This record gives sequence, structure tokens and C-alpha cells, in this order.
Amino acid sequence: MNTTISSASSSTYQGVPAGRRKLADEAVEELCAAVFTSLRRKDQRERGRQYVRGLLGAEGRKSIRNIAQQLGAGAGATAAEQSLHHFIAASTWDWQPIRAALAQYLGQAAPLDVWVAQPMAIPKGGEHSVGAGHRFDPHRGQMFRGQQAFGMWFTSPGVVTPVGWRLFLGEEPEAAQTESYEGYEECAVTGVLDTLRESGLATRPVVLDIRDIATRATLNRFAEARVPVVGRISPEARLLVTDPRLPGFGAGTLAARDILQNVRGLRMPVQWAAPDAPGARRTSLVAAVRVMVPDPAPGRRREVLLFGEWESARRLPTQLWVTDMVRTDPGALVRMTKTAHQVSAAAGLSVQEIGLRDFSGRSLPGWHRHVTLASVAHAARCLEPVAPPLPARHSLVRRPRPQHPTLATR
Repeated sequence: MNTTISSASSSTYQGVPAGRRKLADEAVEELCAAVFTSLRRKDQRERGRQYVRGLLGAEGRKSIRNIAQQLGAGAGATAAEQSLHHFIAASTWDWQPIRAALAQYLGQAAPLDVWVAQPMAIPKGGEHSVGAGHRFDPHRGQMFRGQQAFGMWFTSPGVVTPVGWRLFLGEEPEAAQTESYEGYEECAVTGVLDTLRESGLATRPVVLDIRDIATRATLNRFAEARVPVVGRISPEARLLVTDPRLPGFGAGTLAARDILQNVRGLRMPVQWAAPDAPGARRTSLVAAVRVMVPDPAPGRRREVLLFGEWESARRLPTQLWVTDMVRTDPGALVRMTKTAHQVSAAAGLSVQEIGLRDFSGRSLPGWHRHVTLASVAHAARCLEPVAPPLPARHSLVRRPRPQHPTLATR
């Protein structure tokens, strides 16, 4: 067993001085020991550690075969591949306790600021991947063939890493076999609220960085769960102006974009940290107005804050959001939404370095187990006390990484 771990470690941190590699190895071992406690058997915990180390160290696509090749050669690699394949696709261990343990560990190492939910498009060819179909990528605004997943990301000043996942099955056969059919929006919201409930962490705001997600149904579900939310809204969404001093009051429902354009004279400059240029700051024009989301049920009618961001004073607002945190300063809200850019950057690099999109197969539990262990690997990279000397464009987190309390005492 020790030989296996050493082999994986050397490939993960090739070229890194032994002392720094030892610190990184300790971070991975401590994290795995903490989050795999729900795995009752020692061999399962060992398979989990092997898989996480393989995700961190395997070159190219993070397939089970490539991971197994780190563990041995010839017959040894074949046996490892069969063992890991069974562990991911055919075993019975539950991934939810591991996700909850990961959230708890992160909450101690780097207190949570906000949750960010984003879609992740997973291009797939053929018919051999669970949930694959003709999907819409809202970030690129185009159709693609593959899977559509939603990731729930833990964010703090030093750590940006996924914790929860939900795969949109649409009308695929797996949907009928595992759960009742749910639409795109329902899938995203359910994934977020399930992650928050199972994490056991104190309630923090959620940024829904999913195009047009802030509908009446979404806002009602978050209100019922008593979770503060900031969500992207469609420019054409119909809203009611509630302030009699503002244009559009008493005119019935208006498009969100028109409401913001009517109050563009109230725009104020807001500075925010550029996620792609550490230390740099950028400025946007921001206006906010209280509105009401029309609802046929009078008891559910309540005010929300609509705010928009202009990159150019002469153009239409580029991003529109609503939130139930109506007393929060609009500048603080805009800076909160910028956390989504950090998640996008981390997700793009994690796809390459950790293999979030690399699972293949028709097993829905197998997909969940893969992305769960990939999330652990991503967190391990974020929490390394001393990161390997990678180029800046390869850094999963561009801010200083905090030490976990137990690491700091060593």
C-alpha cells in the first residue's frame, strides 16, 4: 500500500522538492482521511485515496485506465483497473456523506463566504454516457451533444472548489429509473438546496450563475427554504415597479431591462477585483430598484431588488440580477456576483487538471462517485499548504491558500 501511494505521489508532484512534496502529500492524506470516514471498509478507503491521487497525477484524460497505470504495470495495472472500475461503477457506497464531510472540512479550513451554482456542459459523442443528449449550454448560448450538470461551489477568500453535483437527465431512461422527471430549472434548484441542507453549514447566500434562472418558482423555493439568493434574471422577465417615485410605477408589468433603462440616471460606479488579473480592479455602472415578482397567490407577493450592470454607459445592461436581500448595498451585491468568475476560472482548469468531465459509462451512481472524488481532488489541490510551482495560468486558486488548523500545528 505504501508503495502505491509513493508511486502516485511522485507522478503528481514530479520536479517538486521533497520537502514541499511531503507537505502536499500530507494535505491530500489528511483530507482523504477526513472525508472517507463514511466508507466502512479499509479497502474502500484505500481505493478512494488511490482514485484521488490518480486524478491529481494521471496525465491526459483522467480515465480509470490511466489512473490504474499509475498503480502498477502489466497484470498489476489490469487488476487495479478492474478494482477501481468496480469501486466507481458497481459498488454500493454512498457519495452524499463524502460530500457533506468535504463541506464540513472546508468550513473549518476556510470559512464559507457564498455558494455559487453554475452549469457545466460535458460534450459527449455516441450513446454510451449517462444523461447524454442534445443540451443547451447557457454560458455559450448554443446547443451541444452531451451531458448537462450543475455544480455547487464552496467559495471563500482562499478556496474555490465544488462540493455538490446534480446531472440533468431530461427524458433519458435514467430519469424514469431513478427519480421523477424534472425540468432544467427544477434540477438546478434542487441540486443547490440539497447541497446546502446536507452540508450542515450555517446558511450563507447563494449566487445562481445560471442564465434566466431567477423565475418566480425559483425565488419561491429559496424563500421557503429561508436561503438568501442572488439569481440571474432574463432581460424580458416581467416585473412590477413598487416605488411611486420611479418611472413605470402603476404601468403594470414591465420587462426587467426596460425597468433598469428607465432608472439609468441612478447608476453609480462600483469597483470590483478582477478575477483574471490579481491585484487589478475594474469598474462597472450599477443601478438597483425594488420590484415585485407577479404571483397569482397574494401571500407570495413580496419585494425583491433588481439590479443591473453596465459595461458601457451607452449600451444596455449586460447582466441583470434579482435578490431577496433588498437592504444589501448594490455594490456589495455586484461584488458578490463576481465570485462566479472565480468559479468559472477554477472550473475550466479543474476540467483539465482534475478530470471533472472524464467519466464514461451508463451508470448514474458511477458518474456521481467520479465527480465526488474529483471534487475531493480539487479541494486537495486548493488546500495544499505549499502549492507546487505551476505556471500562473494553471493555479486552481489565485489567492493565498489557507492552512487547515490541524496542519498549522505540525
